[in-house]
Amino acid sequence: MFKVIAAAARITFASFALLCCAWLAPSQAQTTEPKLEYLMTYKALLEPAYKIDDTLYIINVLPGGWAKGPTINGTFIPPGGDWLRLMPSGAFRLDVRATIKTDEGDLLYLTYNGMIEHTEASLAKVMGGDKYTHEDVPYFVTAPTIQTASKKFGYLNRVQLINKFVEGRMSKEEGYVMYDVFVVR
Repeated sequence: MFKVIAAAARITFASFALLCCAWLAPSQAQTTEPKLEYLMTYKALLEPAYKIDDTLYIINVLPGGWAKGPTINGTFIPPGGDWLRLMPSGAFRLDVRATIKTDEGDLLYLTYNGMIEHTEASLAKVMGGDKYTHEDVPYFVTAPTIQTASKKFGYLNRVQLINKFVEGRMSKEEGYVMYDVFVVR
């Protein structure tokens, strides 16, 4: 009988020790994982930047450009703008507002913030008016939301999007930015 009680005590103590360790240890596994669903690719045409000071640039989004995806096709219409701020860390923070008019006539008001981390080489390409791509820029991700009265695209009022930079150029001859856009599920 004593052996049974001693074995039960060891099991109880071992269970208690395991519970304590699990409670004290940080969680190692994610409980959820975001899934990305492709929505569209777009190319927004941009005017050359207005330099306010060494930390703030304002860029007008021009009419034209395009947005194309499995269910969305459209063009950018005015007004639109990009307020690009150089942060103390050296990264750039975007604050963008633009409107896409779909081929069906629906208006999609697009707003987003995001971060850009340039290297000396990628920043030199931007400032030199050269084309730069996602391979040149270490980090360039934004988080858009869309507001619309459209029945077809009404679901976009209730989801978070992610823009992943594809390529861009900022020159007097041509200014644009291109993104692949995903719905986060």
